[in-house]
Amino acid sequence: MSEPDYLAEIREQRAFMMQHVPHSAAIGMTFVDVEPNAAILMVPYAEKLVGNPDTGVIHGGVITSLLDNASGIAVHCHMGERKGMATLDLRIDYMRPATPGEDVYGRAECYKVTNNVAFVRGTAYHLNNGQHRLDDPIATCVASFMITGGPIADWKDMAAQAAGGQLPADQAESGER
Repeated sequence: MSEPDYLAEIREQRAFMMQHVPHSAAIGMTFVDVEPNAAILMVPYAEKLVGNPDTGVIHGGVITSLLDNASGIAVHCHMGERKGMATLDLRIDYMRPATPGEDVYGRAECYKVTNNVAFVRGTAYHLNNGQHRLDDPIATCVASFMITGGPIADWKDMAAQAAGGQLPADQAESGER
């Protein structure tokens, strides 16, 4: 599948991608867009995500989840196909608190993939007058992901099987959940 077709497929399946990961769904994470090597996600501000009620600042774990998920999708964008992967290392540098009441965006870019490992860098930030402002980060990350297997089930197949309560064939055989 060519790169533009693959990005179009990711965009088509964005709702399923966010709902497929229970934690992403629980915090309201949404898909914004993808580029050939990058992904942009967003977490809307919500009181339930506040880490300190006195300040109203979103908990740092929400930002970590945002950057981890954006990084994983960026790896898929770079490879041009979905493969099994697991986060090996994720370093987050927090630079300032998120602004209470504002949505948090995360953009991650995969800049290198070897046979077994993918390397990513990312930024969490707020919009400024509707513009993505990566130059004023809330946090930055560097991450590496282990590529764990070959191509995995198509999103459409996974959605159909999930609706019927079935595991994809590759997961049913291995006992994964």
